[in-house]
Amino acid sequence: MTYRTDNEHLLADVLADDAGFREALFNETLRLARRRRSLRQARRTAAALLTLSVLAALVSRNLPRQPAVPPPPVAGCEIIHTQPLPAAAIVTTQPLSADRLVASVATAGVIQTTATGRGFREIDDDQLLALVAPRPAVLVRRGPHSAELVFVNPEDQNGFPVN
Repeated sequence: MTYRTDNEHLLADVLADDAGFREALFNETLRLARRRRSLRQARRTAAALLTLSVLAALVSRNLPRQPAVPPPPVAGCEIIHTQPLPAAAIVTTQPLSADRLVASVATAGVIQTTATGRGFREIDDDQLLALVAPRPAVLVRRGPHSAELVFVNPEDQNGFPVN
């Protein structure tokens, strides 16, 4: 013999009083059970779709790529189509008539040079000092074949007008 607890007595009393309440409670329980089942199915479906999409992404990244088609090689020559110009676009020349004949006269003389000359003339010490005569200057010898022209006034060192 089983003894009922106080909770079971209370539940039996509540359920015995109203048959409509019992049916409503049963329907609510069924609705909640169906909802839980549909949520579980939705989670499973979402997990399966997520797994498939991740696998598809991984596989598509690791598939060998199709090689890019190289452009066709350029031919050694290109065919160019031309067409003749109209007669008005062609430039021609014609000889001048006798009355419009132009003659040229040489306006410049011809200068001839010779390769035998050295092109410059050496001057001696006296001639050099004569060139700078208005200015005080000294010729200083540094060796048997070298000399330096030294001006007494420092401003003459940069040059001066020669008369």
